[in-house]
Amino acid sequence: MTDSTHPPGGDMDTLVSTDWLSDHLHDDDLVVLDCSVYMDPDGDGGMRTVPGRARYEDGHIPGAGFADLCADLADPDSAWQFAMPTPERFCAAMGALGVGDDSRVVLYDGTIAAWAARVWWMLRWVGFDRAALLDGGLQAWTAEGRPLSTEAPAHPQRSLVANVRPELIADRDEVLAAIDDGATCLIDTLMPEHYRGEMQMYERPGHIPGASNVAVTSLLAEGYRFRPLDELAALHPENRDARTITYCGGGIAASANAFAMHRLGFSDLAVYTASLQEWAADPDLPMTTEEAR
Repeated sequence: MTDSTHPPGGDMDTLVSTDWLSDHLHDDDLVVLDCSVYMDPDGDGGMRTVPGRARYEDGHIPGAGFADLCADLADPDSAWQFAMPTPERFCAAMGALGVGDDSRVVLYDGTIAAWAARVWWMLRWVGFDRAALLDGGLQAWTAEGRPLSTEAPAHPQRSLVANVRPELIADRDEVLAAIDDGATCLIDTLMPEHYRGEMQMYERPGHIPGASNVAVTSLLAEGYRFRPLDELAALHPENRDARTITYCGGGIAASANAFAMHRLGFSDLAVYTASLQEWAADPDLPMTTEEAR
């Protein structure tokens, strides 16, 4: 099992190092995107979602654009935060950022890579596979003393054509059927205390029945870098051919786990993007605090 961020032949892996990005930052076909969203204290003991644009404008990796998961890359008419946009809206937003069919894209954020992973998964959803995450994200870049910029990027608008893979996104009906189908693996990517019902972030505590727990934080090592593949493999089911659906609160942390599992070779992955925002709000849908067997 390889774990190289510098694959042979100069191609870009799905996970690239800060050294790789520094070496390729000025490649004509490379588009770098800051996908940051932050969770800040709301003053009442809770947390509030803060779009990352202001901090992006204060300093970002040179040449990076800003991919706005709170606005351009979400469905403005949905009741759910970070709801999936239409493929057309998503591709138009990517095209405006300079992403075209022949581009390569490196994504990063300022926290635990989950926001960047969500954009990575959405790109895969529309059929675009030439994208990678920056291992360690903005923290690794700045910790190494690498430059930041406040200048807007100069990428021309390009066309990104959608070739949608609908199987990459799961909905509530598929998840409900998966509870009893005996074949689908459900993975909850929230913190263990939330999974066990000891913490309540949504209308009801606990998790979807039958789901196992692989917290998004368990994917990362020191410096917010992904753990080596052998360590990631030890966290996940052995059957890499089974239909597997990840979920969390709003499909963000779940995307990071889907990214890690894709790198491990899982072949039939989906993210339940509405996640517990939708599920826990419906009293007719089951929740439990019992651990999966």
